[in-house]
Amino acid sequence: MIKKFFKYFAYFLFFLLLIELALYTWAPVYDFPEPKPFSGTLFFNPYQGMDSTQWRKANFHFHTKAWGGLTSGRHNTYEAFYQTYKALGYDAPQISNYQSIDRNFQDSSFYIPGYEHGFGFRKKHQLLIGARKVLWLDYSLYQTRSHKQHIINRLRLDNEIVAIAHPDWESGYSADDMGRLTNYDLVEALNANWRSVPLWDAALSAGRPVFLLADDDAHDIADPYEIHRICTYINAPSVNGSDLIKSLQAGKAFGAEIFMSYHETFAQKAALAREIPALESVTMKSDTLHVSVGEKPLKISFIGQNGEIKKIVRLTSRAWYKFTPEDTYIRTEIVFLKYYKYPDVGPGTIFYLNPVFRYHGEVPSNPLLAEMNPVLTWVQRIAGFGLWSLLIVAFFYVKRKRGMMKD
Repeated sequence: MIKKFFKYFAYFLFFLLLIELALYTWAPVYDFPEPKPFSGTLFFNPYQGMDSTQWRKANFHFHTKAWGGLTSGRHNTYEAFYQTYKALGYDAPQISNYQSIDRNFQDSSFYIPGYEHGFGFRKKHQLLIGARKVLWLDYSLYQTRSHKQHIINRLRLDNEIVAIAHPDWESGYSADDMGRLTNYDLVEALNANWRSVPLWDAALSAGRPVFLLADDDAHDIADPYEIHRICTYINAPSVNGSDLIKSLQAGKAFGAEIFMSYHETFAQKAALAREIPALESVTMKSDTLHVSVGEKPLKISFIGQNGEIKKIVRLTSRAWYKFTPEDTYIRTEIVFLKYYKYPDVGPGTIFYLNPVFRYHGEVPSNPLLAEMNPVLTWVQRIAGFGLWSLLIVAFFYVKRKRGMMKD
């Protein structure tokens, strides 16, 4: 009985391998555009005209029980998720289970359908916001840049927003990937498990107008060290899902890395969440960027091409930076002196603002610029299906030989 089980299990694995090989064989091969840094005499400021009273606190990456408890997050109920995040001041807490759109809050105004795509090795995942259906295609063994582009293109068809999730985790995406891939909207540069800010800079330095997403990516609602660590603040006229999506697409958001002390309880978190400073204004006056916050921070840093720090201003709630002719974009990081009302705590919460960048007046977007290379695609398909056919012939040949030996 055991021998028969292993026999059929081996057959199952073999046919899975054939299916996987067929997917890799048929995958398109792309030619990618060369990096082209932002240029132009005009400056695109995503915060232009924002209302500082309309910041909405959101999280788009959290796992609850799904697939009968097979995936991480199996101990989290949606009731506990909702109650915990609401107590911490979140206006729009969202669930993003693996390969599954959660519908528990679909009657709420803030509800946005979403999920985390990807089930292969090395964390090559995408976060989908405004999802209409789940994509089951993935390249699970390895992924070239062409495979990544093909997945993004397929996801683009059924989602309002395509975000690359935690790109630097397990080297899922390289800096070159971020600059050459197209057709995605956001980068989850801040994630409680991994920071990918340098890869976001790589995309911006290549002229990709992609904005930031920041999430807890938590798997245990009972662990205060996973909850309320990273969040996205969205400037939107309401907490309605459509308004939140529009603001994210337009870059009217920023990420916050929220400081917490050791042994901080959920009760302390809830009380101190109300003390997080406010981003008051981000304006452009001619060629000069002005930033203002509601509390004096430790420092305000202006960061440009290739992640280079261009200017640091300390201990002032207002700061400015004048673009030089060489500056293609400038993004701002704000490090607050403390999170608590105690001076010895040291550096606290950090704000990561979306960039102001040069442009020529067109609406910024990251359209599909990678083009399928028909010659390389068909060479790969012909060679791949040839190998696929040989494996099938070899399989049945060996099977037949073994049958003849038994006879």
